[in-house]
Amino acid sequence: MSKSIDTCIKDVYDLLSNKEIPKNVDPEEEYQRLAGEVVDIMRDAMAPDQQRSGRLRLSNVGKPDRQIYNEFTGISGQDLEGTTRIKFLYGHLTEALLVSLLRLSGHSVTDQQKEVKVGGVKGHIDCYIDGTLVDIKSASSHGFKKFKRSTLHKDDPFGYIGQLKAYAHGLGEKEFGWLAMDKTTGELALLKYDTEDKEAHYAKALDWSITDRITHLKAMVQGSDVPVACYAPIADGTSGNFRLTAGCVYCKFREHCWPSAREFAYSGGHKFFTTVVREPRVMEVPKDF
Repeated sequence: MSKSIDTCIKDVYDLLSNKEIPKNVDPEEEYQRLAGEVVDIMRDAMAPDQQRSGRLRLSNVGKPDRQIYNEFTGISGQDLEGTTRIKFLYGHLTEALLVSLLRLSGHSVTDQQKEVKVGGVKGHIDCYIDGTLVDIKSASSHGFKKFKRSTLHKDDPFGYIGQLKAYAHGLGEKEFGWLAMDKTTGELALLKYDTEDKEAHYAKALDWSITDRITHLKAMVQGSDVPVACYAPIADGTSGNFRLTAGCVYCKFREHCWPSAREFAYSGGHKFFTTVVREPRVMEVPKDF
């Protein structure tokens, strides 16, 4: 009897508690598959960075125009810091681990990295879990709440919805979702969307055309007009200071778009101010740090 994606989280938790692997699953085969994938992930992490300018990708269609324009036209972004690279590497390893746990608990994981094409633009999906198109994400505790509480439609700076909507369109799927893990606690959450449910609380976030979006992006990247900044700075309390939003802070083009932003080291994380009326009472990070 095939399993349902709706039970996948409980089944993974139960597997790790009772160690009961279904009889139709070969654990040794799965261990070897995971080991091979870890080797591939590490090999990719150690390979030279590749320049990907000059082409659009379905994974990016949900991102803001300016970011896509910068990538397409080959604008140099700041080098990723070692800490960021570790975070990305950890994310890839976590996703491979989750796939292995799903399989060991008897769930079907198929079509990994299957190619999808929409309007001539290519992309590669994460996988199908029990027949449902899914993107697997590892997230901070803050980011994880969007999946657990189903609030991603309210704040999606990295374009996750556009990415999966594009894949679903190319594959003729009406339903899709995310399996997310909190990197701090290990908690899992499943968030699913149905494009045909017009009464859903997230319906407005899906009410746009992927084909129109791709047509717009093709014209935009070939044009001479540079798109406006992706996100306007926001007020930092009532100080009169304005700072960059998360979408800009974690973007590799931050220094290109906001060269005059001043960085301050707060205990809860660094903030980048575009306007400083009242000097923060924390250390400012020098530009050449």
